[in-house]
Amino acid sequence: MGSLAVDSYRENAEVYRGDAVCKKRMADLLKELGLPLGLLPLEDLEELGYNEKAGFLWLVQKKKREHNFKTIKQLVSYATEVTALVEPRKMKKITGVKTREMLLWLSVVEVYIDDPSSGKITFKTGTGLADSFPVSAFELEAEKGKQRE
Repeated sequence: MGSLAVDSYRENAEVYRGDAVCKKRMADLLKELGLPLGLLPLEDLEELGYNEKAGFLWLVQKKKREHNFKTIKQLVSYATEVTALVEPRKMKKITGVKTREMLLWLSVVEVYIDDPSSGKITFKTGTGLADSFPVSAFELEAEKGKQRE
């Protein structure tokens, strides 16, 4: 399936603009969904839209960004527009997110936490490959610091 058309979800959606407002709303949404707050480390956010009825989320940032999740040595690329269908502990039909595996960039199409007590989060690529990592690898730096205290 191709990328989900943001325009078809704009009606009935909450739309936020500006980096600070979008980051706050994104953190609140990830918390509500039971997903780690550092899962989408985007910068210079211009827009965040959320159609709760459809479970559709979109994020627009000024430029493409790469982020290295150091604890698991994973390089992830985020396009200027990231979209996903969301539900508790799960994001699916994701567009705009790729992970580096060896020399290839693979699209991440699904992220989910099957069993919160396992402390694991699973990432599935468009090729059908899946890999699980500790949820702690995707927490915000500030959250990691709090847990050590």
